[in-house]
Amino acid sequence: MKQPQAIVIGCSSGGLDALRTVLAGLDPDLPQAVLVCCHTGSETVELLCGLLGRVSTLPVIEAEERHAVLGGTVQLAPSGYHLLIERDRHFALSADPRVNHSRPSIDVLLASASAVWGESLIGVVMTGANADGADGLRRMREAGGIAIVQSPADAEVSAMPQAALDQAGADYCVELHAIAPLLNRLCLS
Repeated sequence: MKQPQAIVIGCSSGGLDALRTVLAGLDPDLPQAVLVCCHTGSETVELLCGLLGRVSTLPVIEAEERHAVLGGTVQLAPSGYHLLIERDRHFALSADPRVNHSRPSIDVLLASASAVWGESLIGVVMTGANADGADGLRRMREAGGIAIVQSPADAEVSAMPQAALDQAGADYCVELHAIAPLLNRLCLS
């Protein structure tokens, strides 16, 4: 694997607490872009950005159409749109149909990011109640990226990480508290 350039984190039910744990544990000097797709059911992610920004070691902002992907920053997929990465590493938003009942979809973000970063991408699938993220993680692994899946036994809701393991497998299957230290090691070594 090449040096990671980006991290995609996907979660759903139970995702707020999981994201708080992971983002609080990231090294503040992490240079990689951290892209988050969290199913919220809210009309905006403004509150989520605020809540995560209180604990994150990195700045947390909402990803916006045609804005650049930023290293050392957590950028959240906006509500109601699929978040895509263009070849020039800018964001595009799509109102295409839901994938796995979700928009934004983790599968869509992982597939798009994988097409840009290939083996320099790390994908993380955590707690959630559906199978979103499993197909995207499979595609990412086929392109050489590294897959991290939260242990289903440790997840608040196990369906999402279990689907990821069943469909994509994982390079690392770890408990929630171990995800940030693992990302730090993979990205800073």
